[in-house]
Amino acid sequence: MNPTFLIIQTAFIGDVVLATALVEKLSSVYKDSKIDFLVRKGNEKLLENNPNLNEVLIWEKSKNKYSNLIATTKTIRNKNYHYVINLQRFASSGIIAGFSNAKNIYGFKKNPLSFLFTKTFEHKIGDGKHEVERNHQLIEALTNHEVSKPKLYPSTNDFEKVKPLKTEKYITLSPASVWFTKALPKEKWIALIDLKTDFKIYLLGGGNDFELLQEIKTGSKHAKIENLAGKLSFLQSAALMKDAAMNYVNDSAPLHFATAIDAPTTAFFCSTTPKFGFGPLSNNSKTIESKEPLSCKPCGLHGKRACPEGHFKCGKTIDISGI
Repeated sequence: MNPTFLIIQTAFIGDVVLATALVEKLSSVYKDSKIDFLVRKGNEKLLENNPNLNEVLIWEKSKNKYSNLIATTKTIRNKNYHYVINLQRFASSGIIAGFSNAKNIYGFKKNPLSFLFTKTFEHKIGDGKHEVERNHQLIEALTNHEVSKPKLYPSTNDFEKVKPLKTEKYITLSPASVWFTKALPKEKWIALIDLKTDFKIYLLGGGNDFELLQEIKTGSKHAKIENLAGKLSFLQSAALMKDAAMNYVNDSAPLHFATAIDAPTTAFFCSTTPKFGFGPLSNNSKTIESKEPLSCKPCGLHGKRACPEGHFKCGKTIDISGI
């Protein structure tokens, strides 16, 4: 009998993208197995068209969180998976995994419910490993030591949607972030655009990012800029990034989109650092940080709503000349 797998990653967009590396690896080793994936509602579209997935399960967290948690756990329990691979390190995912009735439950020791797992693994930020390597620990004994890269699967329709945007040389910029201290300052994006006179500029983001992107557009002297905030889906954005001369991103989800389609990437790290293990993995990629000796950087694993020191030098002192 071929084993059945469930991968749990109910965190944010970028975390789901990175978790697709396990789908790639498991499907390459267990070619006839069934692999399911549990995400929070809203992230399921990231996994559309993935030929290696049997089913995408959805947990609605934004309303009736706990009643939906119970319902989701029951659904998973009834599926009798051979392996549940839990990448999320919070208690809710521990409940789902721990009571899944799976024969084998693998997860990280940091999860408060890890005592319910059959195997646990260390998860140490700053250990010199990329997050995909830390995730791979959970399936290494089931596969081998070689780590797969994340992968997204934009459809033919996704590529057709953005085809009219590819009639000339272009670059994409994804200036927004949920966290202020993870985003390169607006004036830096404007200066960068003004350096790229030979390219059409596409500004990418969600609908909530429209105002910021419009401010960047109107602040620039560049003649060819298009604000695409809210106009493209996750996979359509990835399809556009695929053929760009370069994609400029923060330490945020678009960075991982570029990784998952092996698109050229320049990633800016303001308050965080690539040493945390979330840098780009594209064959053509680089990271840029401030060269100032800042004792306050990094100020945490995640970004913050405002600079704790009040100066935001980690962003303002990044040199964008020559890139």
